[in-house]
Amino acid sequence: MRKPGEPIYLRRHMMALALAIVLPIVILQLYKIYVGRISFGAQMGLAIAIAGIAGLALYFAYRSSARNQS
Repeated sequence: MRKPGEPIYLRRHMMALALAIVLPIVILQLYKIYVGRISFGAQMGLAIAIAGIAGLALYFAYRSSARNQS
C-alpha cells in the first residue's frame, strides 16, 4: 500500500514524460537532416502538435495509475 504523500510515478510515466519532451526536438532535427529546412512557424506548429499528443498520452497513463492507487 502506498503511504500518504508518496508519489505514484512509475517507470512508464517517466519514460512517457521523457518522450513528450524529447520527441518534438528529435523529429524536427531528423526532418531537417533528411528532407530539408522548414519555416519557424511550421516547426512550432509541429512541436506543439507532437507535445499535445504526448501530453494526452501522459494524461491517460497517469489517470489509470491514479485510479489503481487510490
